[in-house]
Amino acid sequence: MAPVTLSEIEAAVRASWGPETSFASAEYMARGGGQPSRGQCGTTALVLQGLLGGDLMVADVEHEGQVVGVHYWNLMPVGVEVDLTRDQFTDAESLVNVRRVTIGRNTSTAGERPFQLLKQRVTAVLKTRSRRQGTTSEAADH
Repeated sequence: MAPVTLSEIEAAVRASWGPETSFASAEYMARGGGQPSRGQCGTTALVLQGLLGGDLMVADVEHEGQVVGVHYWNLMPVGVEVDLTRDQFTDAESLVNVRRVTIGRNTSTAGERPFQLLKQRVTAVLKTRSRRQGTTSEAADH
């Protein structure tokens, strides 16, 4: 596969989101503002980590003084934070207790299926993009 930019990866991820790739409680989803990124943070962060490396960051999501979940995003090997789902939060939600994930991923959880599905979708989009670019490059070479 040809090299890809972060913008291309972001577009592939956003095009691949759907209800079956999210991993969040029904209550959390119902409270949201209708953003496509709502509930996609864990699966998205894992897909990005698989593609780009780096570490995961996590913070507790607080709503009306209560912790109602967690939010994940990426810390790239060069130290830059990337969060493709930051826009999912309502004005009443905030992130507290930010930390770097220091334990391994549990692949036996219910979140594994949404992650694998998102990973497959993103990979397919990027391969299609790569094939189109290869065809364009080959045509330009002749």
